Amino acid sequence: MSSKRESTIYQNNFPSKHLKVVEHAENPGPSKTKSNVKLNTLLVSPKQKGNPLLKFISNVPWEYSDIIPDYVMGKTTCALFLSIRYHQLNPDYIHNRLKLLGNAYNLRVLLVQIDIADPHHALKHLTRICILADLTLMLAWNAEEAGKIIETYKIYETKPPDDIMERSVTAPYQKLMNAFTTVRSVNKTDATTLLSTFGTLKEIVNAPANTLALCPGFGFQKAQRLHKVLHEPFLKAEQPKK
Repeated sequence: MSSKRESTIYQNNFPSKHLKVVEHAENPGPSKTKSNVKLNTLLVSPKQKGNPLLKFISNVPWEYSDIIPDYVMGKTTCALFLSIRYHQLNPDYIHNRLKLLGNAYNLRVLLVQIDIADPHHALKHLTRICILADLTLMLAWNAEEAGKIIETYKIYETKPPDDIMERSVTAPYQKLMNAFTTVRSVNKTDATTLLSTFGTLKEIVNAPANTLALCPGFGFQKAQRLHKVLHEPFLKAEQPKK
């Protein structure tokens, strides 16, 4: 950052105290235009000055801008921030913000920070609001989590879907792990124990049930169940016709 200035500012969602924050001012350099900077920058509403989550947005540039939502993470993505405590004190706040937001943005996130002991009733109410207003509800249990959620949305703004899609398992070791855990009561730790103890699938298959039972975490019942699965035929024999 080319410059930082400290200021003590009042934050709507944290009415009980003033908070000291560091504002980030990005210097785009002579080769970048102002429009290009805004295109690649997380936009933050001035209403969010003083929100502690801003201290944890460190991997993407951000700047204050006159926007309707609290955060704009891309051309079609925005977020509203709400703490449960503030929502209980001002239940109409989120409704008023949604009226101002209207139908703008395709992906609209309601980022809720849980800062009370029993949030279930409030979350039930907010979930209903999200369903009716076409919002994606994201929960954070502290300011750091909240900041990282906003940051992640910005980081993945231009990433292809392949980056966040589940990847198919191709490694033989992982395939064996997945196969063993399909046996009832055999977990990943058990599968790792089998592979590290016997070394190969052949040795595991050839081991009698009482030998499998000697593995840490195995009892005779679990070993017997695994042994039965490894030795029963894949296809049931056809019954002879009478």
